Amino acid sequence: MISFRDFALRRGTRLLLSRVDVTVHAGWRVGVVGRNGCGKSSLFAVLKGELEGDGGELDMPSRLRIASVAQETPAVPDSALDFVLAGDEEVAQALRDEADAMEREDYEAVALAHHRLSDLGGYDARARAGRLLHGLGFAPSTHEQAVSTFSGGWRVRLNLARALMMPSDLLLLDEPTNHLDLDAVLWLEQWLLKYSGTLLLISHDREFLDGVSTHILHLDEGRAKLYVGDYTAFERQRSEQLRQQQIAFEKEQVERAHLQSFIDRFRAKATKARQAQSRIKRLEKLAGTEAVRAQRPIHIHFAEPDKLPTSLLSLRHADCGYSSDSATTTKDGGVTILKQVGFALESGDRVALLGPNGAGKSTLVKSLVGELALRAGDRNAHPDLRIGYFAQHTVESLREGASPMDHLRDLAPDSGQQAFRDHLGRWDFPGDRAFEPVDGFSGGERARLALALIAWRRPNLLLLDEPTNHLDLDMREALAEALSDFPGAIVLVSHDRHLVGLVCDTFWRVAQGKVEAFDGDLDAYAAWLRGRNSETDSTGESRKPSKVAAQTVKAETRKAVDPAIARRLKRIETRLEEIRVAREAVEQALADPNLYEQAGHERLSELGFQQAQLAREQDELELAWLELA
Repeated sequence: MISFRDFALRRGTRLLLSRVDVTVHAGWRVGVVGRNGCGKSSLFAVLKGELEGDGGELDMPSRLRIASVAQETPAVPDSALDFVLAGDEEVAQALRDEADAMEREDYEAVALAHHRLSDLGGYDARARAGRLLHGLGFAPSTHEQAVSTFSGGWRVRLNLARALMMPSDLLLLDEPTNHLDLDAVLWLEQWLLKYSGTLLLISHDREFLDGVSTHILHLDEGRAKLYVGDYTAFERQRSEQLRQQQIAFEKEQVERAHLQSFIDRFRAKATKARQAQSRIKRLEKLAGTEAVRAQRPIHIHFAEPDKLPTSLLSLRHADCGYSSDSATTTKDGGVTILKQVGFALESGDRVALLGPNGAGKSTLVKSLVGELALRAGDRNAHPDLRIGYFAQHTVESLREGASPMDHLRDLAPDSGQQAFRDHLGRWDFPGDRAFEPVDGFSGGERARLALALIAWRRPNLLLLDEPTNHLDLDMREALAEALSDFPGAIVLVSHDRHLVGLVCDTFWRVAQGKVEAFDGDLDAYAAWLRGRNSETDSTGESRKPSKVAAQTVKAETRKAVDPAIARRLKRIETRLEEIRVAREAVEQALADPNLYEQAGHERLSELGFQQAQLAREQDELELAWLELA
């Protein structure tokens, strides 16, 4: 149980939280929500011991194991699998002790290391780490790849996997879905539902909060209030509370006016002085209900395009890729990611691209933009096509030291300042904010400015690659509303199911070098993913890897794969069953109390050595099975 009592927190001179009285019980999954800058991340820093409160008390169990995602990943030479495995420090140390003992041929120490691993449940640790990597989108071929070779977004995923690997009573996740694709978000949601500890989760993804949360902690204007239920239930409860608060305020104002009127009329009359004094006391005792402060809603707008042709853009028999290495190398040294793509866009189309990261969604978007030249096939664009393209590099390309006004002047040097101010005001950069340098802007403000610059050009086709990263819930709602009203065509890549569900009505899956229409909505896609994962791989947490590996692959499945692979799978499964039987025999022998007498030390060392050999072989075979399956 974690309890805040009259808790207060400052950052510098700013009071973030005050008079916080909240208790979180073990096993709860709490979504922490509030506008940017309200203190969500600072609250996590307090729980981790990185900040101290400025008043009140925080009660936490003294031996609480806390896991959280590191903000940075060092460029270490360790493999991805070893990096994630190190999240479970005790198991990682026991594995190192075992390896050292094996190298010294100290089989008594090997036996002790094995007992330690058995107590910690460490025999399947490498398989568990492999399943975490697989669920977060790492192909089996990358598990042994050095951490230093991964890009920033993939290192964020490695940090997340490492945090999930860590045994914990309290798990703190701050925007865990950033840098994840929809497939990985759906997998993470299922993993968190099985997590047995207490979860505190900061997220701006309302569908993710709805799928995971049992409670919502809302931070607003320095206060914190806990609500029972998911994010949708929180919205309903808060709306009703605000309505009741406004009714109480209006009722109180009527009573105040009535009392004040009586006081003003009869204060000076001797015959009514006592009654006037009585009403003055009543007026002073009124609770003073605060009027509901309506938060300024954000409304953004994509203007009507100057021209809106029916057929905007199409790809025919297109091979999309790069002129450098990354996938299938062609004779000219280039790389083809997607083959024989047929894709057409007309005004009013609302297309969402689904599929795992690295499958080619961004490649397809760049090919539609024309940023990547096609390796084969045709790209046909209408002469009046005007594209609005948003990607991460769009945000990163904003000029440091320049203001929103400066950026608009770069786009339209002949336009007037008032037109710039009107446009920026519609994108929530009012008044002096339009003249502030972007250096001090948050990630969400930078993303909003990038979208505002796109809107200025009045495009008739929007190609948006993860536009919601760093945007808060209010801004995401405003973006969904603006996109729904946009008359042109939209191609959207996003892990935010709420945004995709509100905006898009057509779905295309990008995977395994193909772009294919998906017949169904997001719920159908999620169900399809769960069914596919449960049938074709052993990465689900609900299954033990040893049990999965021991199962015989069904005959009809074998017919669909390469016969050589099927034979190798069968041999691995047969050997895994032999290892299972042998390990049970060794463990049964190790359970004999007489073995630990002085006379049994030689036999103990022998059994310890056998156990280590069998465990190592099982780990290797299970990883091989995963790759083949």
